[in-house]
Amino acid sequence: MFKRIESNNIVGTYDKEEIFVNAIRSIKQNHIYIKNVFTPYPIHEVFHELELTTRFPYLAFAYGLGGTVVTFLFLYWTSVINFPIAIGGKPSLSLSFIVIMFVMTICIGIILSVVTFFARQQLFPGKEPVLAHARNTNDKFSLVIEIPEHMSETERSGIIQALKESGAAEIEMKKNIESI
Repeated sequence: MFKRIESNNIVGTYDKEEIFVNAIRSIKQNHIYIKNVFTPYPIHEVFHELELTTRFPYLAFAYGLGGTVVTFLFLYWTSVINFPIAIGGKPSLSLSFIVIMFVMTICIGIILSVVTFFARQQLFPGKEPVLAHARNTNDKFSLVIEIPEHMSETERSGIIQALKESGAAEIEMKKNIESI
């Protein structure tokens, strides 16, 4: 079902956030491509430095808009077309729809966004966690640099040297650190 590609990676692990962000800047200045980063919490400077973008907010807005439309159509059909009840001369189509539409917009938007996130990230029960370092969920920050097969040994040693100069506490070679 999922195709797994064998690849070698150099993983540089850092102890402090400031050193990690500065390391990303220096690695980029050396024109080295950073495949992925692993951090215990989101760091906005990393998103800015790696120029990461997402279309997810647009998708969440579309889900919310769709939820609003579907909820309005359902309420209109049930209150005006299928089973209209005139209570005290009030119109069937009234402002009472607004609260229900607001709540359902949020509910549908959140549920579909979560489902999309899990599907996009291929997260499911029983999936093996992908971590560059065992303590990435606690207090370590890691950069992953993919090494193509055709890269020479001098280029690899240059990348390792750049990681050392940027303040990496640990540098190691690993196979198949997937980009999640």
